[in-house]
Amino acid sequence: MATFIYRAKSADGRLIEETIDAENERLVRNVLRERKLTIISIEKKSVAGLRSDIFSTLKKWKKVKEQALTIFSRQFATMINAGLAIVRCLDILAEQTEDAKLQETLILVRKDVEGGQSLSGALGKYPDVFSTLYVSMIKAGELGGVLDEVLERLAGFLESDFTLKKKVKAAMTYPVVIMVMAILIVAFLVTFILPTFVDLFEGMNLKLPLPTRVLIGVTKGSKNPVALVGTFIFVVTAWYLFKKYVKTPSGKRNFDQFKLAMPVMGLLNKKVAISRFCRTLGTLLSSGVPIMQALEIVGKASGNEVIADTVSKVRDSIREGESIAGPLADSGMFPPMVTQMVAVGEETGNLDAMLSKIADFYDTEVEYLLSSLTSLLEPIMILGMGGIVGFIVIAVFLPLYQLIGKFTG
Repeated sequence: MATFIYRAKSADGRLIEETIDAENERLVRNVLRERKLTIISIEKKSVAGLRSDIFSTLKKWKKVKEQALTIFSRQFATMINAGLAIVRCLDILAEQTEDAKLQETLILVRKDVEGGQSLSGALGKYPDVFSTLYVSMIKAGELGGVLDEVLERLAGFLESDFTLKKKVKAAMTYPVVIMVMAILIVAFLVTFILPTFVDLFEGMNLKLPLPTRVLIGVTKGSKNPVALVGTFIFVVTAWYLFKKYVKTPSGKRNFDQFKLAMPVMGLLNKKVAISRFCRTLGTLLSSGVPIMQALEIVGKASGNEVIADTVSKVRDSIREGESIAGPLADSGMFPPMVTQMVAVGEETGNLDAMLSKIADFYDTEVEYLLSSLTSLLEPIMILGMGGIVGFIVIAVFLPLYQLIGKFTG
């Protein structure tokens, strides 16, 4: 497939100069005619455009920031509520957003909407920017004539989700920084300071204690290219095999179960998963998305095979005319409080509101757990770092004590 640069005029007279990938020039012309563009020129990109291609590929990998998408949704809702046309809203939002990829996407969405396509259909062309959840809610808003309300709910959902992720990352930052600093300090000692002591110890006619022998082995290994290359190859190979295994259905399911069963982090992961499940399902239901479609979206958006399996059982239960609470309780993933509140929500017809309350409760639980986890990790990290430094000190001073004892004896 080749890349072509084209210059064309839109129906309103604007000059457009962009690139497009196609098998040949004829297909490019067909695509441009379908977009109702007046073609000025089409040129095949030469090899000299390799640098541009690299930048283009890097741009495709770049993701739209969640905060930018939240602001876009909130402003879009305000403009729709004020009575502005969708095309005009997209124009204004594309101009004022600071996210380059979102801006580029909104320009393309605007063209599709201007060409007669629905907003949900135009957004659905860019799954790397607008998720299935986002597109489905927009579609429900279009069908129900409440697009502004749906966009407000979307903005609220994105803000809550973003805040939760931010809290988790912030809580993990301090322990990670401490760990990295400890590794760097130990690496510095082993590489630059300890070799002097190693040379001294090897010149002694002493039987070196075990800690000293271990320290000498580590120090020599850190300066041995064969050992370093071998360790690097082992780590890279293990990581590659692990990633391959996790991509398989059974591997992903086992890894997701492991994440939920971990001693401390497992509880945190479970609370985050429950909060996200309830928030997503509640937002979809309150926006008018049918329950079966909402559950399908929740299963795909969960990112956890254990949750996805539970959602699949819930769908089967509803299809057979049963309740949602039953399969949730049977899964063992959801605590009794959650299943009871869901059951009450089903009975009263306020399931979406009840799910939102559960999500708010678990967001608070996650915040408290993160605070406790940070307080717990701090002394553990200090103790671990102290243990490493203590081992080095003992390994260095034990032979010196032996040497002093030999001289005094």
